[in-house]
Amino acid sequence: MKILAVCKGAAERLPGKSYKTGIFKHAVSGGVMIDAEGLVGDAICNRKHHGGVDQAVYLEGSLSLDWWANELGYPVEPGTFGENLVIEGLDNRDVTVGDRFIIGELIFEVTSCRIPCATFAARMNDPTFVKRYTKAARPGIYCRVIANGIVEAGMQVEHKSFPGAPVTMPEMMETFGRRLSAADRERYLAAPVHYKLRAVLEAQQ
Repeated sequence: MKILAVCKGAAERLPGKSYKTGIFKHAVSGGVMIDAEGLVGDAICNRKHHGGVDQAVYLEGSLSLDWWANELGYPVEPGTFGENLVIEGLDNRDVTVGDRFIIGELIFEVTSCRIPCATFAARMNDPTFVKRYTKAARPGIYCRVIANGIVEAGMQVEHKSFPGAPVTMPEMMETFGRRLSAADRERYLAAPVHYKLRAVLEAQQ
């Protein structure tokens, strides 16, 4: 596996909207520093729902983007979904919470899946896109940064699977906002899930 694209964005206004968003990402050349808060210089406008230490980096697998290109009927350029990194040969459905991606000195740990929102639908110019993305069950991947470093396109990626019971990205999307069974809650809490989800699950115990 290798990095196909590194993407950053500036704060831009969506057509017909009053707020600015950092969802418009574009592939950049050269090395980009990544620290605990994500890619240095990348715009994050709505920090209530985006960014933060457990959503520092957003990944998309090239196989998932290829699937979307076929589904949409046009090429999906790097950054279209607001992702920071595109990883060659990766299918989002094969990723679980706690998986690690090692890229040079960088180490990412998967915390949660991408949940589509109205801003994403507006970015795709499709009011049905939230439902469409949910039905596709190929959500993007959020990670925390375990070790800082510099990333650039072409770097090799090592994918290390979480050794515990898996919580996959499609399962996280399917169970979003739902009350889990006791067994599933235990399994989720045994994985390094996003701190906000962990707080919700612990409150249900």
